[in-house]
Amino acid sequence: MTDILDHAALKTKQRAIRDGFPETMGLRAHRAISWIGRAEACGEDDDARFIFLWIAFNAAYADEREFQPVAPRERAAFVDYFGRLVARDAGRRIYKALWQRFSGPVRMLMENRYVFNPFWQHHNGICGFEDWEERFKASSRSFAQAFQAGDSIRVLSFVFDRLYVLRNQLVHGGSTWNSGVNRAQVRDGAAILAFLMPVFVDLMMDNPHEDWGRPFYPVIT
Repeated sequence: MTDILDHAALKTKQRAIRDGFPETMGLRAHRAISWIGRAEACGEDDDARFIFLWIAFNAAYADEREFQPVAPRERAAFVDYFGRLVARDAGRRIYKALWQRFSGPVRMLMENRYVFNPFWQHHNGICGFEDWEERFKASSRSFAQAFQAGDSIRVLSFVFDRLYVLRNQLVHGGSTWNSGVNRAQVRDGAAILAFLMPVFVDLMMDNPHEDWGRPFYPVIT
């Protein structure tokens, strides 16, 4: 089983090969690795670990134009990024992480209604989400089919849909730090990201000339 990559290993590799990186990809890798390192320094603080790892994810994949007024759907950007990663994952490290190391936490995440967006839409009184339970069951069935089929791209899409709800709860103040309730999704979410993010960045460094997108916020001095 693949060992967990850490910040030190990623940084050592980056320094050894970064001269061959296109400028935009090099910036993405540099920024993502820095946030992975910051997440490692959080120790057992799962809330902080999750937030810093999500920043690393944004640094690696995001076309920041999506944060501007005319933006493509973020979920579509997720799927595009996952597709490029999986296509270049010759060692099937993502697949092994999802189906072997984290199959339990991933399944628990998918069964958790508190990270299912229509659940919150309904409980906030927004019309059109009275059927959130049916949607939840349908989503679970679709996830199970993707999981059984070994479809890494679809599985990642489902997982990150749930993690995005958790991200919103934390970043927008919808959760208490180190709360005594609903901790499983924070703990599992941080653990999943802590394994996947270094793998994502490592695959990017192995394929530097793939079009990983141009950061909207380049370094300007």
